[in-house]
Amino acid sequence: MSRTVWFGPGSTRRLIALLMLATAVFVAALLIGSSGITLKHALAALAGTGDDSARSVMLEVRLPRLLAAFGVGGLLAVAGVLLQALFRNPLADPYVLGVSGGAAIGALLAMVAGASAVLVQSGAVAGALCAVAIVYLLARGGGTARLLLTGVVMASASGAFISVLLSIADSSRVRSMVFWLAGDLGWAPSPTASVISALAAVVLAVLLARPLNVLASGELRARSVGLEVDRWRMIVFIACAAITAVAVVSAGTVGFVGLITPHVVRLLFRTSDHRIVAPAAAVLGGTLLAAADLVARTIASPRQLPVGAIMALVGAPLFIALLRHRSRALS
Repeated sequence: MSRTVWFGPGSTRRLIALLMLATAVFVAALLIGSSGITLKHALAALAGTGDDSARSVMLEVRLPRLLAAFGVGGLLAVAGVLLQALFRNPLADPYVLGVSGGAAIGALLAMVAGASAVLVQSGAVAGALCAVAIVYLLARGGGTARLLLTGVVMASASGAFISVLLSIADSSRVRSMVFWLAGDLGWAPSPTASVISALAAVVLAVLLARPLNVLASGELRARSVGLEVDRWRMIVFIACAAITAVAVVSAGTVGFVGLITPHVVRLLFRTSDHRIVAPAAAVLGGTLLAAADLVARTIASPRQLPVGAIMALVGAPLFIALLRHRSRALS
């Protein structure tokens, strides 16, 4: 009896290289910062010795942000993998469903009202759930194309509403609102929860690998092999919405991670098998966001830049390069 090979020798080597890169970024982001802590004091703080201020910075500031970066990056990357398989569209990303726009509206309404951080997070969750419900109700029975168009319209409408909220908000709150919209890992209520959610998302994507592979090959082929397309489409849609909502609540709106990581992984691993693409994309997404956060914390020290802005500055040219590579490969 033949056995399906999941990771071949080439894929295993590439995965090991990717894990080594993630480890290097993790160590660099943990040891490098703008607080003036030397390498010796940083290592001592991680070992449980050294002065209290160094331990506080390492264990209460850098480590939680780093865990949040890997968690949120992994969530966005997995959501991007699922959406690109669902829509069979290389431009699909986690914010195409309007979930981030709904979460942003809920969070900004709470900020305008002067609510606490906990209520801001709750507002973001409520906004994300409302956006998902609206998109689902409007697109029900219309297939993938209608779902995509409804999400795009929802995202556009949310952007307009966000502009209105920013224009009427008190000037003392505008900066925090803009910072949240640009992406800020400092909002993560529980970095450990982000990491656990990312691991759960990877497991879910691997379990859904077979229907995802079939969906990615086209609706006609999926129906011909007996796949319940409408049922699986809704399962993937709800999973993407939930994953994106957790990421947005944790770090605000961070773009390009879910858009570019699936492309990079498919290019590096030379496969579209979601059993490989999903976990590798999660690792790469976390690595990219952690590296972007390191730059955001240090490049303009002592000022801190929004990690979403740094990710966009890096992601836009990287995506253009990927498109050029793909066009040359097809020509």
